[in-house]
Amino acid sequence: MRYQSITKKEVQQKALSRQTGAFALIDSLKRHGVEHIFGYPGGAILPIYDELYRWEARGEIQHILVRHEQGAAHAADGYARATGKVGICFGTSGPGATNLVTGIATAHMDSIPMVIITGQVPRAAIGSDAFQETDIFGITLPIVKHSYVVRDPKDMAWIVAEAFHIASTGRPGPVLIDVPKDVGLEEFDYIPVEPGTVKMTSYRPTVKGNPRQINQALNLIRQSQRPLLYVGGGAISSMAHAELQQLAEIFQIPVTTTLMGKGAFDEAHPLAVGMLGMHGTAYANFAVTECDLLIAVGARFDDRVTGKLDQFACHAKVIHIDIDPAEVGKNRAPQVPIVGDVQMVLIDLLRRYEEMGISAQPDQTQEWRDRINRWRQDYPLQVPQYPHNLSPQEVIVELGRQAPNAYYTTDVGQHQMWAAQFLKSGLRRWISSAGLGTMGYGVPSAMGVKIALPDEQVICVAGDASVQMNIQELGTLAHYGINVKTVIINNGWQGMVRQWQEAFYGERYSSSNMEVGMPDFVKLAEAYGVKGVRIDSRDQLKDAIAEILAYDGPVLADVRVNKNENCYPMVAPGKSNAQMIGLPERPKVEQTVEVVHCSNCGAENPASNNFCPECGTKI
Repeated sequence: MRYQSITKKEVQQKALSRQTGAFALIDSLKRHGVEHIFGYPGGAILPIYDELYRWEARGEIQHILVRHEQGAAHAADGYARATGKVGICFGTSGPGATNLVTGIATAHMDSIPMVIITGQVPRAAIGSDAFQETDIFGITLPIVKHSYVVRDPKDMAWIVAEAFHIASTGRPGPVLIDVPKDVGLEEFDYIPVEPGTVKMTSYRPTVKGNPRQINQALNLIRQSQRPLLYVGGGAISSMAHAELQQLAEIFQIPVTTTLMGKGAFDEAHPLAVGMLGMHGTAYANFAVTECDLLIAVGARFDDRVTGKLDQFACHAKVIHIDIDPAEVGKNRAPQVPIVGDVQMVLIDLLRRYEEMGISAQPDQTQEWRDRINRWRQDYPLQVPQYPHNLSPQEVIVELGRQAPNAYYTTDVGQHQMWAAQFLKSGLRRWISSAGLGTMGYGVPSAMGVKIALPDEQVICVAGDASVQMNIQELGTLAHYGINVKTVIINNGWQGMVRQWQEAFYGERYSSSNMEVGMPDFVKLAEAYGVKGVRIDSRDQLKDAIAEILAYDGPVLADVRVNKNENCYPMVAPGKSNAQMIGLPERPKVEQTVEVVHCSNCGAENPASNNFCPECGTKI
């Protein structure tokens, strides 16, 4: 930390009065714009909660009492994703702090700005194995952007100011502040620290892209015949959606997004090709396989996106734009690396394009866009309909039809992938655990979104297995009347586990069936004071969803769907993105199109294809 020198006279002028460390904490949070805190009290953090009581009584801050600390972390995470603000959660020492760990790791993997406050045993007891003592500072070192233990209450205001600055700038992430109990109680001459006044010489993220590399990127874009924008969560963090759309439209570049990047580009736009990767659209995966220029914008070349890495965009030159220099070149060496804030880099690139006085050539990519549109027609996403039960896909589609502008959160599994495929999300309206894949994320994160945006419609798409991991947060929804709609896609399985066991483990369904011991979700919801609804048939679906959305209060809907439905397309582990399974049968090729046969599997393909869609072999 770097402290500004303050004279004794300045201390006398600036000090509000003698205050406690707990007061300094809450006052500092308030000065940084905090309105909501998610947490659960306990012994070591009681001095902070005692101070919080006074601030709540004055209506200055609202504390949301969750039913488990993991719920607090996920709620703060959802709050941050929906607003771009720093999310705040509290937990006490020992088990309270360790219960936060999964939520901290979730935020870390997805680069979500959070400040986590944990109670700790008194300073003199640290290291003595005192009751509920845990070294949460050490435990969380690999999963935070930075962390502090407050040894002196005089440091509190500076630490909070630094924590907010670190969490919300550069590549965002969670910051931990561990507060020993006696630090919260100790009085001192309190001097507040205002937001934006902290200067940290050792922490200066690069936000401006290198002009020479921006010129190189622009030259590659102008030369490309088959460009593709590959957009990740960094584009959302930097609010670069307008610049991204402008770039795509000027050069007529198709756009594919990661699971984290959903919403960065209008998914109804003609240039949108949907999500790529393991359960991405066929046309996005074919496009990334055959592009000649890949423009990675705030994306990290995750293994669920790339498939077999050496065959990912193997014919393409790569431009990689990211604020984190550690990500650039980590998995794929780019021809043009650009370290900087995504929005600022795109602004500079577009400005440079205007300064050069050149005209884009939209026709340059026409053949490429036509080819992608043929793939779109040949390999559409499938919405099966069965005579006696619902398919998960048609439930998601009906939700999207009736609530197109809702904020959607998800748990993790098949339902998450179906939701990602079929819901067309707006900016910051798609909220899902991507990097860590945390089951139980959906309900508490939806709770955080709704607290942040009370006038918006918030829907959680859950699985029958995932939802049970934090089902106790129904109590929080009931307690505060938080109007979240939770729709359980109930197939009686850990669905993605079952799908993998079917495909890769000889149909040996080890410990993945959830039917024995499954609660009656309607009765469980009602026991918590939440409206419960069950949907069993297509005849009910439309009207039941309309009723759920119209109800003024939290709802839990148990939607029974086909038990053995698999999520397709799917790229098997170790395969290239062109080697998808579960694609619809390929239409017969018109005789006017030159046809070649794959040397590996013999399948007929247009001569224009570089790779066989059936087996991935180069033609």
